[in-house]
Formats: sequence, structure tokens, C-alpha cells
Amino acid sequence: MLVSDDAELIAHARKLATQARDPAPHYQHSEIGYNYRMSNVLAGIGRGQLQALDDRVRRKREIFESYRRALGDLPGIDFMPEAPWGLHTRWLTVITVDPNRFGATREDIRLALEAENIESRPLWKPMHLQPVFAECEAIGGQVAEELFEKGLCLPSGTAMLSSDIDRVVSIIHSVG
Repeated sequence: MLVSDDAELIAHARKLATQARDPAPHYQHSEIGYNYRMSNVLAGIGRGQLQALDDRVRRKREIFESYRRALGDLPGIDFMPEAPWGLHTRWLTVITVDPNRFGATREDIRLALEAENIESRPLWKPMHLQPVFAECEAIGGQVAEELFEKGLCLPSGTAMLSSDIDRVVSIIHSVG
């Protein structure tokens, strides 16, 4: 879903979502577009999910705060700060691990969690490091590379119990 008060932006987004076809009697494309149209069924499901949005965001923020309170004082463990101009949904709780200060790497923590059947994942691999883009020119990328090396996505599902969070926290404490 895209929401904006900019009519020109919305019109361009609609064009891109319908394969960016130019207004011509034949198929002509001046820019790359996509086939991102949403069906009525998917739109109905999305509207239904909006009713639970505030509850889900509230729970995601609670989970983040639980992790931050339990791990935020550990040397070498950092959390993404919240911008003063907005409200972060905390859709996913991600920590960065400085191995020199924490005493273990992001991968050490991930493997310790995995050994206890707890899924966590490294932060997203930067696009310029993806095999599909190996032949493409890349400019910059050092910040993304460092976040990939040090970032760990912690379990953050809204159905998590306090005991689930405590278990994750306990394992992370045992690694450092």
C-alpha cells in the first residue's frame, strides 16, 4: 500500500505498478515498471489487518524495549536509536555486536541461539554483495557491509512471551 498527499507521485506509482506502460496504442515503455497490482482479495485482507496494526506495533515496541532493557548495558551490544521526529514500529529488533567490546561475534551469538533451536539471522546482506549483482559497479557500501557483519536480527514475533525473550537474553549473556 502506498499513501501520499502528492497526486503526481501517486500517478507515477500507479504507472510503475502497471508495468510503466506509456499512453500509446501499442505496448511501449520509457521506464522499467512492475506488475504490482493488488487483487481485491489481497486488498480486503490488508484492510482487515489494519484493524490490528496499533496492537501489533505496540507489541513490537514492547519486545524491543524488553531486549533493550536486558541487553542495552552490555558492552558492545547496541540498538538502533529512535529518530526524534517519528515513531519507530520496531517491526524487527536488531542488535549490532562489536566483538572487541562484547567478547564474541554476531555469528557466535547466532550459532549459540541456533544450538538452542532459536532462529536469528544476520542483518540483510547488502545488494552490492549479492551474487546476482557481482558484475555490477558498486560505489560506497562500507556502512552496509559493517552492519551486515555486526548486525543480528533477534526473534521478534508478536506472539513471543516474556519467557521466550528471557531465554534469548540468557543465551546472549552466556556468549559474551
